[in-house]
Amino acid sequence: MTLLIDGRSGSGKTELAEAIRADTGAQLVRMDDLYPGWDGLEAGSRAVTALLTTGRWRAWNWATSAPGEWHEVDLGRPLIVEGCGALSRANRALARYGVWVGLDDATRKTRALARDGEEYAPHWDDWAAQEWTFIRRELPIALADELVDGHDVTRDVERWRGIVDPARVDG
Repeated sequence: MTLLIDGRSGSGKTELAEAIRADTGAQLVRMDDLYPGWDGLEAGSRAVTALLTTGRWRAWNWATSAPGEWHEVDLGRPLIVEGCGALSRANRALARYGVWVGLDDATRKTRALARDGEEYAPHWDDWAAQEWTFIRRELPIALADELVDGHDVTRDVERWRGIVDPARVDG
């Protein structure tokens, strides 16, 4: 079972994914580890397609700006993939459930820059342009099974148990 969590930078995707992982024990792949640099949103989205078909993915080493180590996931176990670009048409066809996390632009920017600070600030506008290109082409909001308000993504985290692992519907 695969859950794709998408949304724009700073919307709360990572917080939601971490909370679900902590509650369910699902595997988690963060697209921040897949993007090949600051211009890599499209390539990161394609890497998710490869991950969902092969169970393998290659991390990006941000310190050296080069491909890093290979990793594997067990496609027979619950898997969460979170990041902008996760919810493309190709990826949605390979996943059980898709989520879009939405939040207003001002709050997203405040959160993202507080989280990543000066390292992210010079890339904000270029990254936002990549997000818009992806959103216009793939329409991830329309592909989502559910829209989540980024203001309080962890409010009902236990309800995700049955979605992430249908065999586990306790709680």
